[in-house]
Amino acid sequence: MRYFGLFFFLLINFSAIYAQPHHIDSLKFINSAAPIPDHPRILLLAGEENNIKKAILVQRILSEVHKQILLKCDSMLLTKPVERILFGVRLLAKSRECLNRVFHLSYAWRMTHERKYLNRAEQELLAVSNFSDWNPDHYLDVTEMTMAVAIGYDWLYHDLSEKSRSIIKEAIKKKGIATSFDPAYPNYRKWLSVTNNWNQVCNAGRSFGALAVYEDDPALAEKVINRTIASIQIAMIDNGPDGAFAEGYTYWSYGTTFNVMFLNAIEKVFKTDFGLNKIPGFLKTAAYLENMIGPTGKNFNYSDASETSTLQPAMFWFASKLEDPLLLWNERIFLTKEKLAQNTDRLLPALMLWGQNIDIEKISAPKNRIWTGAGKNPVALIRSSWTDPNAIFVGIKGGSPSVTHGHMDAGSFVLEADGIRWAKDFGFQEYTALELKNIDLWANKQNGQRWEIFRYNNFSHNTLTFNDSLQRVDGYAPITNYSENLHFTNAVTDISSIYKGQVKKAQRGIALMDGQYVVVSDEIENLNKDTKVRWVMLTSAKVKLNGNQAELIQNGKKLIISIPNSADISIKTWTTNPPHDYDDPNPDTTLVGFETVIPAGKKETFQVFLIPGSGKIKATNPLPPLKDWPK
Repeated sequence: MRYFGLFFFLLINFSAIYAQPHHIDSLKFINSAAPIPDHPRILLLAGEENNIKKAILVQRILSEVHKQILLKCDSMLLTKPVERILFGVRLLAKSRECLNRVFHLSYAWRMTHERKYLNRAEQELLAVSNFSDWNPDHYLDVTEMTMAVAIGYDWLYHDLSEKSRSIIKEAIKKKGIATSFDPAYPNYRKWLSVTNNWNQVCNAGRSFGALAVYEDDPALAEKVINRTIASIQIAMIDNGPDGAFAEGYTYWSYGTTFNVMFLNAIEKVFKTDFGLNKIPGFLKTAAYLENMIGPTGKNFNYSDASETSTLQPAMFWFASKLEDPLLLWNERIFLTKEKLAQNTDRLLPALMLWGQNIDIEKISAPKNRIWTGAGKNPVALIRSSWTDPNAIFVGIKGGSPSVTHGHMDAGSFVLEADGIRWAKDFGFQEYTALELKNIDLWANKQNGQRWEIFRYNNFSHNTLTFNDSLQRVDGYAPITNYSENLHFTNAVTDISSIYKGQVKKAQRGIALMDGQYVVVSDEIENLNKDTKVRWVMLTSAKVKLNGNQAELIQNGKKLIISIPNSADISIKTWTTNPPHDYDDPNPDTTLVGFETVIPAGKKETFQVFLIPGSGKIKATNPLPPLKDWPK
């Protein structure tokens, strides 16, 4: 019980911990007198591979995953060991490749005892252990390399030569762990007090190193792990209250997965999670990720995210922990033989650890048609069906550009229908290319250079712009209400503070009507001046204009954009050609929408109907005011 007492003490004193990261080093959680398991001790204890072997015999999909891992390992045998080559300021690609190889090869050795896998894993471990360093100037590089080498050292410990063990152990201690205590490196402690993925990833990697060499220096190992238990809460709390991850889909895949790797590792060794799983919102974040994916298989890629969705091994940990296999509806799809063959996840072997007791082929569809989450970047995700590939899916977000990896996209939405993503988001632009051109990518203050990047400001997102101005970085848009009403499923966000000084008040509601079509309703109260408003939607479809209507055509399917109750408004298009030479090109995309002027002091409502070709529209009468929408 003392673990839980300490945990709640930390919650009460969270602000002090956050403000003073050095205080974290003095906190104690681990019982120093308690014995820890012999190697292997990280994630998969000695003999536990036998449980996986049994599962493979009866679970067809797990058997396919196992075969895919071995095929990847066989292809690795034909390559050279990882080399220390930086791309820009990063060694990260090489660290990730090392983690990919060592985790797969170590798994293959434990499952098959074919010496080719052991020998090659040892080569990889020795190659990176002899690097001059693991690039502590960009600390994620050190983190992923430390995790890679720790897994290999631990899982292969009794089969490595004594000389190899010595070299690898020293690399973990000096190139991995020691750098996190060395003030010579500018980022050596910053990740301890941030709420973003750096906290989760860096803490996890360092702790894997500590667990691997625990018996060699128990005091150091305990210091690292105690520090992680205290620090990682700062990031985990950020999932509250409902599980919405502030940084979006792609960084959920990164930060949350490493968070889960750490939680699973300490539970194996210490037989407790030290109360971390009770942090409000953390276990709920699996439902967030599941609902983020539409019928096309693409995700709602707001912030610095790619719209490509991938298999998430961490979802198997959540499904097992919560005893809720419905969370794996999308993962079941990603595990079809064709999609699995395309998988490049460096942590794929973890799926075998966490999914061994789940009958994947019997997973059924979730029941909810709307999911909402508050927090720093609130989101609402609505769909007409989980099983119909032509279903309507619409997601809308509030939030703030100030969140880590955030864009000026409060009020933005995506839309799918008839198997097509009609309203889309560009997502992120690759960082290194921008940094090499000396773009201050991370300057996210109001006049920061980040907002000059075309893909990051509100001019390229499916939201509103007033008088050609940027959204306010210090603004915040909450989801104010929502409804699961079958005929009027909706969510509303108050985006007023995002446009502070531009309009007096602004609200956006989005509704799925009878599961057939979508309406975007904007209510704007103007200041005492004429204000130009621009409404846009990004699409890859071909656009045909016709007054206050537009016909979108893509892959032989159609969607109508209509503003039926505003006959004086004409729909138009804008180019997506980038304004700067450092912006990525945006081929085959168009911004479609309208511009109009709101007179000084007036209130205006704009209702845009988005009607797929399969939609059966009986009428396009105005919807009631947002205050009267079902709740």
